[in-house]
Amino acid sequence: MSTLDTQFHQLHQHGLLILTNVADATGARLVEQLGGKAVATSSAAVAWAHGYPDGNTLPLERLVATVESIARIISVPLTVDVEAGYSDDLGRVAEVLDAVVAAGAVGINIEDGAQAPELLARKIEVARQVADKRGVKLFINARTDVYLKSLVPAEDRVAETLRRAALYQAAGADGLFAAGVTSAYEIEAICRGTPLPVNVLGFACLPSPDELKALGVRRLSAGSSIAEFLYGAMGTLAKSFLETGKLDTHDLKAFTYGEVNGLLKKS
Repeated sequence: MSTLDTQFHQLHQHGLLILTNVADATGARLVEQLGGKAVATSSAAVAWAHGYPDGNTLPLERLVATVESIARIISVPLTVDVEAGYSDDLGRVAEVLDAVVAAGAVGINIEDGAQAPELLARKIEVARQVADKRGVKLFINARTDVYLKSLVPAEDRVAETLRRAALYQAAGADGLFAAGVTSAYEIEAICRGTPLPVNVLGFACLPSPDELKALGVRRLSAGSSIAEFLYGAMGTLAKSFLETGKLDTHDLKAFTYGEVNGLLKKS
């Protein structure tokens, strides 16, 4: 077991771990120099940087190259968003996760999406087996999209999130990513309802970091938001330069997730 995997587990025990998700090694190094206690990738940002839309389309060799390049340049723990494992075939999921761990990841995010939660539970079991074989105490952060994709009626979201949390914990998950929840009442209910460290996604309407800590949250992620803003800024600067030959930095705005992802979908 490496020092970094132990450190990453410990970062979830007290306080609030804030992760500013990155796309590449330079971004990772910047986050580390700014005081980030760990580095996380955004699956969307990594896919976009390689010219692929988010949604389990990134070739494994591109993902592995990114992980290797980040792990080489940083000295803090690295957690990698592997979407849904890039496959529903458990053998292929094992290959993906083994490659990611071998490349230097000590944590992963893996999500259920619209699939049956039992499928993610099996993928979590595979992840644990793969990591154990490599002697890495992998932090498996199970993301449920109950909120993000409105998988159940609003009044059932807390209960369904907690049902899935119990299933994922039994399969070997170390954390629960309740992506999309923003209500303080619901966040507190989820944190009280599971022993897993709870991760939330940094929407503008979210309670403050101090409030999140008081509610029981242990991890806050930026997701793809930083990459969305950067592409929006690039678009504004490029348009201005093409039209005037000058860089105008005054009117910068973020692209939306859909705008960036749509750029990379072939018609």
